[in-house]
Amino acid sequence: MNKAAMLKMTLSMAIFGSIGFFTGKTGIPAIELVFVRCICATLFLGALWVITGQHKTEIWEKKEIVQILLCGIFLVLNWVFLFKAFEVTSITIAITIYNLAPIFVLLLGTLFLKERMTWNSLIAVLICFLGSMLIVGINTVQSISDFLGSGFIWALLSAFCYAMTMLLGKGVNQLSAYAMTFVQTSIGILILLPFLNFTLFQGLTTTNWLYIIGTGLIHTGFVYYLFFDSLRKLTTGVISALVFIDPVVAILLDTLILDFRPTLLQSLGILLIFGGIIYTLIKPNKQQGPGGIEA
Repeated sequence: MNKAAMLKMTLSMAIFGSIGFFTGKTGIPAIELVFVRCICATLFLGALWVITGQHKTEIWEKKEIVQILLCGIFLVLNWVFLFKAFEVTSITIAITIYNLAPIFVLLLGTLFLKERMTWNSLIAVLICFLGSMLIVGINTVQSISDFLGSGFIWALLSAFCYAMTMLLGKGVNQLSAYAMTFVQTSIGILILLPFLNFTLFQGLTTTNWLYIIGTGLIHTGFVYYLFFDSLRKLTTGVISALVFIDPVVAILLDTLILDFRPTLLQSLGILLIFGGIIYTLIKPNKQQGPGGIEA
């Protein structure tokens, strides 16, 4: 086991788990915050791409370029929808729904990649669906507008876009992770630029700017560097386990610092969702034996 890579992955997930807390302190909406993230990631990772010399050895294929461009669109939408969810619901609920992404990968793989859904997978999907209904408080929703305003839809859209990013990026083998992210975040800058309201950056406090810059440099540039530097040195099973550090940190910060207190049904829903996801990840691993989960 590569201990250095494992430490980097652990640190990246722990830092990313605090992004919801940082988001609430920036004082700017989702689109403007994602724009800052895209700029910081493009500059930070672009510089590393050049410094490491990987930009000289890239193999550009038309098919992969198209995939990366589509990945970039879904990556940016993923960020925007997640931050929108943070604006209208608790970090705990948003991050729990967001982590349904592996379930979406499973469903989309069955629909479009002709992958066979097993009974174990179906059970996991049903468990997560039940958990989602408990979290959103379906028994307290009085109207469609209440449901749409709960933040559940934004978090669900974010999970879907994250799943699409994973699926589309799955077939990219020639380009380095730095090249992929540089192209994706550059696309994000171009996509978001027409929708920006620059007046929202006026009147921000020093604290706001520290959180904005922190979200851009630390949660995007530095975290992505740690993530990509360790990703290819760890097994899929280890990565699948370590990614749960992210929601654990997010939920701890939400409950300890922001004083979020989920209801009994919401707590049950959270347990059901993470139970279903863990079941999805672990069960196939046991069936496949030493080979582990397929990437």
